[in-house]
Amino acid sequence: MAAAALGAALVLTGCSATGGAPRPTAGAEGGGTVDTPRLVVSMVSHGAPGDTFWDLVRKGAEDAAQKNNIELRYSADPEVPNQANLIQSAIDSNVDGLAVTMPNADALGPVAQRAVDADIPVVGLNAGMERYQDFGLSGFFGQEERVAGTRAGERLAADGAAHVLCVIHEQGNSSQEDRCAGVADGMGGTGEVETIYVNGMDLTSVQSTLQAKLSQDPSIDWVMGLVTPVALTAVDSVNGAGSQAQIATFDTNAQLVDAVRNGDIQWAIDQQPYLQGYLAIDAIWLAHRNGSTVGGGRPVYTGPSFVDASNIDTIAEAAKEGLR
Repeated sequence: MAAAALGAALVLTGCSATGGAPRPTAGAEGGGTVDTPRLVVSMVSHGAPGDTFWDLVRKGAEDAAQKNNIELRYSADPEVPNQANLIQSAIDSNVDGLAVTMPNADALGPVAQRAVDADIPVVGLNAGMERYQDFGLSGFFGQEERVAGTRAGERLAADGAAHVLCVIHEQGNSSQEDRCAGVADGMGGTGEVETIYVNGMDLTSVQSTLQAKLSQDPSIDWVMGLVTPVALTAVDSVNGAGSQAQIATFDTNAQLVDAVRNGDIQWAIDQQPYLQGYLAIDAIWLAHRNGSTVGGGRPVYTGPSFVDASNIDTIAEAAKEGLR
């Protein structure tokens, strides 16, 4: 379903890439390629500053907004109370649509439901798949995190992992907890899965924390990152500790391509953040255009899929352009 929607999106955009052209800024008045009324849509995420994953989500949203003659207002805050305030601000400004992430559904869901109750089309993306229907959201775009974690655990078991260190970089984020729990499920008792918490907004601290842990416990033979910047930082931690641990990660970016090619990172699970952002905004435009929902109220899966040395070249150009 996600592939079909993306295919339609590529047709509408003339199957062309930006080729490094300047990105439209949030709220820019650039003309779209459709002759429909101008809409104002807010996207509120829990993305942390400097996290390249959210750059990809935002780029997808901006590309869909430009195509659909939408003024996109993107905002983000990793702290749940601040994110809730951003959602409420969007509602108060009477936007025409709202796309939200819900890393803590109990706290953010009721705020998002206020938009639903105000007849604002609302969709979810990335985090909160298990709960978005509870708050009346009309669709969701992302991956089922525990399933993705299970597939990662199964691959780790097949790779002979005995002691996996699963690195959570946002404490309190249910999606990340689900990933590590899924890793344990997928391992099926064939090895140990240990969780460690780090501050993903401080990569210097991440490096020192992981290096200390690896130095202390040489039995750790795999580091499972939950986002690419942390996994790339773990490369330095492994080297600094003199560890033999291998590294895998969730999510991709342009820097991951070289890391997989040279063997620093063995593989990644890709959930296509660009596609999540694009489809979320496209779905809101469709809701206004013909009253339709994308996915019939069910989730639209954008992942998981594996990226490794066998297929890294197939996504390398898209990653370079900020599409994977």
